[in-house]
Amino acid sequence: MPRNLDRRVEVLFPVEPRPLRDTILRDILQVHLHDTIQARRLQPDGSYERLSAPPDDIPLSSQTWLLQHWSSRPVVEPSTEM
Repeated sequence: MPRNLDRRVEVLFPVEPRPLRDTILRDILQVHLHDTIQARRLQPDGSYERLSAPPDDIPLSSQTWLLQHWSSRPVVEPSTEM
């Protein structure tokens, strides 16, 4: 798959509020790292190898989990007060 490496912009910033940082680590990063359905590993030649989960693992699709987990939560509008 070709990647746009010449005309892309990436932004990095610290996530300072502890509850938000914990949510990102627990509910986003860890879920993606434990995906057993869509997981692939990038090989040195640029190809991807599909990872297979051990037979006793419960199947986990990180995308499905995130959709179900976050769609069941109420939407919190940001405060306009300062």
